[in-house]
Amino acid sequence: MEDKRSLELVPDDDLLRRLVEILGRSRRVEADLVALIGEVDARRLYAREASPSMFAFCTETLHLSEAAAYLRIAAARASREHPMLLTMLAGGQLHLTAIAKLAPHLTRENRDRLLERAVHRTKRQVEELVAEIAPRPDAPSLVRRLPERGPATSATQSALASPGTPADPATPAGPVTSPRPATLAHPASPEARMSPLPGSAVAAEGELRPDEVGSSRSELRPDAVRGNRAQLGPGRAAPPETIEPLAPGRYKVQFTAGAELRDKLDRLRALMRSSVPDGDLAAIIDAAVTERLERLEARRFGRTKAPRKASPVAQEPPSSRHVPAAVRRAVYERDGGRCRYVDDQGRRCSAREGLEFHHRHPFALGGRHSVDEMGLLCRTHNGFLAEIDFGREAVARHRRSDAASRTPTVRPQTLFSP
Repeated sequence: MEDKRSLELVPDDDLLRRLVEILGRSRRVEADLVALIGEVDARRLYAREASPSMFAFCTETLHLSEAAAYLRIAAARASREHPMLLTMLAGGQLHLTAIAKLAPHLTRENRDRLLERAVHRTKRQVEELVAEIAPRPDAPSLVRRLPERGPATSATQSALASPGTPADPATPAGPVTSPRPATLAHPASPEARMSPLPGSAVAAEGELRPDEVGSSRSELRPDAVRGNRAQLGPGRAAPPETIEPLAPGRYKVQFTAGAELRDKLDRLRALMRSSVPDGDLAAIIDAAVTERLERLEARRFGRTKAPRKASPVAQEPPSSRHVPAAVRRAVYERDGGRCRYVDDQGRRCSAREGLEFHHRHPFALGGRHSVDEMGLLCRTHNGFLAEIDFGREAVARHRRSDAASRTPTVRPQTLFSP
């Protein structure tokens, strides 16, 4: 194990190189581990270790978590029929979650084409791929009341503390999936630059259609391993909202709503009967979200259906830090509503949240409000470039000052762009 103090002395380039090297070794070891689990499972050697199933052996003897055990058992069983899975796991083309989700749908006929499409895909992208090859019907619109929360009983606590009934070793196991968090973190590269990008906008990867708004707690996905059906106790908090692909372009959206939101939905449904006669909840929410989104994008990025004819001409010098709407609109369209930070390998940041307008030449040093001089950056990369422009210590002092004054939204002109 690396000593933390020794790691602090490692140069940035060496630190990144060592991370990549160790990750590669870890993936190769992971593939070996999955292969061994598959062989032990096939020989049913868990029986001689006083375990009733491979799942029990992994959790009770190998001390893996339930989710880790399910993923590796699913991958191990699938790899015995499709050996290339181990090679792709060792090489980093596929992760365990992708293998577990694809396993129930792999055949000798489709595996080459399907696995090629799944290379280097995220969990969400793999879920969308599965929804494309095995579409499910739309989820019905539903609002129902949850049971009152109270202290968990001893029986409930015991049920939650113990693993679910293990799957039959002779039955191929599927994956266990967790509800998707409300936000996803985007990786940041420590060494990079802000590069000019083509003027064409980048299209969004998918369209969200809220086919269901449910007030019930999220359950395990239908492709979860049979037998792992532990119920949520009355004292257990509801998981985060989920967005689950059902078919190409169709998603199930589920979350827990309060009584106030439920009443607002009822009132909105009544007011929209003329435009949505059947009271479809998905259509109502889509209209409400669209209207709110248009207002926020108009305020933040200057987007509007009927823009003024004024051209985004740079001010010489700018009279204030306020960026004209025409400039914000042109920058947003050019950058495709996405952070335009590009690293030395040509990889572009994937962030679409928390975007800020950044002056390539800092405003405090004479930067202008022009389309050519500005770009969209996420907070991470806007701050990173501020450290390059003004120094890490200056940025740190600014952040400490903000924390002390409890006004973190007030940014001094010497550090950040709007």
